[in-house]
Amino acid sequence: MPILSANNPLPILDCNAPEKSNTIEQLRYACSLGALTSVLAIPRATPITHCGPGCASKQYQSLAGINGYQGGEFYVPSTNATENEVVFGGLPRLDELLESTFKIMDSDLYVILTGCIPELVGDDVESLANKYHGRGIPIVFAETGGFKGNNFTAHELVTRAIIDQFVGSYDGPRELGTVNVWSLLPFQNTFWRGDLGEIKRLLEGIGLKVNILFGPQSKGVAEWKEIPKAQFNLVLSPWLGLATAQHLEEKYGQPFLHVPVIPIGARQTSGFLRQVAAFAQINEQRVEDFIKQEEEIYYSYLRDFSTFYSGMTSQYNLPSMAVVVSESAYNLAITNFLVNQLGILPGRQIITDDPPEEFRDAIRAEFRKLSADTPVEVDFEEDGYLIQHKIRQTDFTGQVPIVFGTTWEGESAKELNAVLVEIGHPSTDEVVLSRSYIGYRGALSLLERTFTTVVRASTIG
Repeated sequence: MPILSANNPLPILDCNAPEKSNTIEQLRYACSLGALTSVLAIPRATPITHCGPGCASKQYQSLAGINGYQGGEFYVPSTNATENEVVFGGLPRLDELLESTFKIMDSDLYVILTGCIPELVGDDVESLANKYHGRGIPIVFAETGGFKGNNFTAHELVTRAIIDQFVGSYDGPRELGTVNVWSLLPFQNTFWRGDLGEIKRLLEGIGLKVNILFGPQSKGVAEWKEIPKAQFNLVLSPWLGLATAQHLEEKYGQPFLHVPVIPIGARQTSGFLRQVAAFAQINEQRVEDFIKQEEEIYYSYLRDFSTFYSGMTSQYNLPSMAVVVSESAYNLAITNFLVNQLGILPGRQIITDDPPEEFRDAIRAEFRKLSADTPVEVDFEEDGYLIQHKIRQTDFTGQVPIVFGTTWEGESAKELNAVLVEIGHPSTDEVVLSRSYIGYRGALSLLERTFTTVVRASTIG
């Protein structure tokens, strides 16, 4: 590191023209090892981490702790690899850990996830996993070194590992009316438990049998064994899950339906259910009966809400333009709801999950389709400093802004004199158990949370 002096001073930063650097401030996702939470989200599955000391606990605390205080059972055996494993290799330590884990922890599936150290030194984890697999132990491995990507891309590494190494081959009959759902990233999405539960409820409401695969609504490892039998796969997100569905199509010949926009509110949800029903060739009358029932309840609540929404604008300074900063699935879904059902203008939409380049043009196209009247453009940005800069660049003249984002957006909201509704990682001002923001019921919860925040801020102010 150079010595600072009069002849070699600190560089002067131009805050008006920030540039990308090799560092990222205020990160909104985890490293690849964070995919251990994807395993934790499968009932009766246990992640086993082969990594350095503290790596596993830090990933968990980030994704489940300071992100809605989701909690959950954190029983993750780890090798806690040190200098000894760097020099001599970590397989003996991992072998010892596996033997102990099988004696102590009763699980239907064990998933070894590798961190940076074993991947850099070249530990042959596959051979060790195969040894135990040959003894009849349900175990798979996934290479999730932190330098390989983030917990979004590693999530698909884990799902593919389970499918290929545990679920295995299948050439039997298909169950018509059964669907595998690939959607939100467990724990990373603050509301994943409630959202996946609501997705399952909606799909079951139109007559489908649903393998939701993650969370308390899942049957756990046994449900994963049923994946090849399903009639089709549903990818409900802009990009996450597509690689998995494509692999299943190749492996089992299963077709898949890709719905990029997660539905929020009656219009989007009813359209989504009709789209799925047409693909699955479900009885149309049952679908329409369910939609009618849900819409009647939804619009009865919305009718009562409209009294507040139409009559209290001046008193409570209701928002007219939104900034949305979150991972792509929630950003697209919430922006769609705000623009098309509440009439709130899109101010700045910033996606933070670093989607692979091959998906970005399709995501941009989905945003542009949201409104025929108002073009919606989107930025892809991971760095909190640059995100704040982009928000400052936005023209809010004559508008009342509102920010949907993370705890990191607190300062930007203060600068705009706007309220902040936390919708993503990290989220330190929300305690989340089963809340959902999608579908019919989730839209009502989102309205409650949003306008409670607005009213409270106006009252305090």
